[in-house]
Amino acid sequence: MSERLFVFDTTLRDGEQVPGCQLNTVEKIQVARQLEQLGVDVIEAGFPVSSPGDFNSVIEISKAVTWPTICALTRAVEKDIDVAADALSYARHKRIHTGIGTSDEHIQYKFNSNREEILERAVAAVKYAKRYVEDVEFYAEDAGRTDNEYLARVVEAVIKAGATVVNIPDTTGYCLPEEYGRKIKYLMEHVDHIDRAIISTHCHNDLGMATANTLSGVQNGARQVEVTVNGIGERAGNTALEEIAMILKCHRQMGIETNINTRRISATSRMVSSLMNMPVQANKAIVGRNAFAHSSGIHQDGVLKNVSTYEIMDPKDVGVDDTSIVLTARSGRAALKHRLSVLGIDYDDPGKLDKVYERFLRLADKKKEVTDDDVLMLAGADRKDSHAIKLDFLQVTTGMGVRSVASIGIDISGQKFEEASTGNGPVDAAIKALKKIILKQMTLREFTIQAINKGSDDVGKVHMQVEHDGHLYYGFGANTDIVTASVDAYIDCINKFKTAG
Repeated sequence: MSERLFVFDTTLRDGEQVPGCQLNTVEKIQVARQLEQLGVDVIEAGFPVSSPGDFNSVIEISKAVTWPTICALTRAVEKDIDVAADALSYARHKRIHTGIGTSDEHIQYKFNSNREEILERAVAAVKYAKRYVEDVEFYAEDAGRTDNEYLARVVEAVIKAGATVVNIPDTTGYCLPEEYGRKIKYLMEHVDHIDRAIISTHCHNDLGMATANTLSGVQNGARQVEVTVNGIGERAGNTALEEIAMILKCHRQMGIETNINTRRISATSRMVSSLMNMPVQANKAIVGRNAFAHSSGIHQDGVLKNVSTYEIMDPKDVGVDDTSIVLTARSGRAALKHRLSVLGIDYDDPGKLDKVYERFLRLADKKKEVTDDDVLMLAGADRKDSHAIKLDFLQVTTGMGVRSVASIGIDISGQKFEEASTGNGPVDAAIKALKKIILKQMTLREFTIQAINKGSDDVGKVHMQVEHDGHLYYGFGANTDIVTASVDAYIDCINKFKTAG
C-alpha cells in the first residue's frame, strides 16, 4: 500500500523572494488557483507582517481557493503571529508557519543568544500560534547545519507544545544527500512522540542538491515536501515541485504517492515563468523546452524504434501534447482561447480576450507560428495597460559604418512627448532619446536578451535592471523587434519608480 506525501508549495512566498519576480495580488490569485488545480496540499501564501501587500494577498488567496490549506509565515514573534492569524481569517483550512534559527551560526550571530533561550522561544511561539489555529507548523531555520542532538531536543519540545508539522530546512543548501537523510532518520529514531507530527523537508539549491536532499529526506521518513514551481526561490532556488512529483511517478516501487495532477505541470510552469518574468532554462528537467527533445542521431534512431530507449516519461504525463493546435494568423478567437485555457489562463471578460486576440493577430502576421511562450507573453501584455508611461512610437536608423539614430514618442498620462538621439548602436540611441524625456538620474545595471526559440522572426525577451535614487528596479519587455523590447523593459523599470515609493 502506498504512503501519502503532502506537497507544500511555497512559490508565492519563498519563490517570490527572487529579485524582480514580485507579483501583484491578482497575479498571485491566478497562480494559487492553478496550484489548486495542480493538486498541491498546502499553499504558503505569504509573510503577512512583512508588508500590507503580503497581508492582503493572504486574505484574497484564502477567499479564492477551496480545498488546499492556506499557510502564512511568521517569525517566533507574537505580533507576527497575530497578523498572520488576521490574514488567515477567510481560509477554510488554515496553518501558521512559525519558527526560529537553531544552528549555532544563527544562535550566535543572528540572535546573540544561547541554545536554551532559543528552545524556550520556539516552544512559546508554537503555544501562542496554537491559540489561533489547530494546524501549526514549526521551522527550525538552518536545521541543515544544526547539531542533530540539539535539533532533536527542539523538535521534541515543539511537538509537545502542539506543532502538527515540523519543518527541517537546509536553509543554506549545505547538506549532502546522505547527510540530510541521516538527519531525518536521527529525528525519527530519537524524538519521542514524533508520530504526532509530520516531518517536512525544505531544501535550497545552493550546491545543486535540493531535489536529491529532499528525496533523501522522504526516503528516511519525511512526509511533507516544501517545493516551488520551476525550483525558483532565494539565491539558487528551492526544490522543484515538478522534479519530486515525476521522480515518485517514475519510481512507483518507492511506494510513495502525491496528489499532484502531473498533466498540469507544464501549464503551471509556463504560467509562473510568464507572470514572474523568469525564463525556464532550456535543459531544465521536466519543464525545459528541450526536456523531450532529441538531437543526437543515435538518440533519434533509438526513439524512432521505441521511445522507451531514451524517454523515461511520456510527455503527455506532464502536459506536453505533441498534437496541440498550431496557432497562425488564420487561427480564430476560439483557438486562441483554447490554447490560453490549456496554459492555465481563462478570460471571463470577452473584452480582455479581444485585446489579446488583436495583439495575437499582429504578432501572427510577423511569424509563421505563434508558440505557447508567445501566447503567454501576449496575455501578460495587458498588465502594462495601466502604466502611466507608455511607448507611443519608436523609429531607429542604424547600419554598418553609420551612427545609430533613434526617434521616440512617449505617452505620459495622456501627454505626448517626442525626442531623438544618436548612440553607440540602436538600443543605446533609443534609451538616450528616452532619457531626454524622462529627466531622472538612472543607470542601467543589467541588460539580458533571451530569444524564446531559434527563428529570426521570434519574439525576444529583454530583462533590465535600472538603478534610481539608490534602489534597483527590474523591468521586462517582449517584442519581435529587440530594440522595442529593450525600450519597453526600460520603461517598465521607470514605471516602477513611482509605485515603489
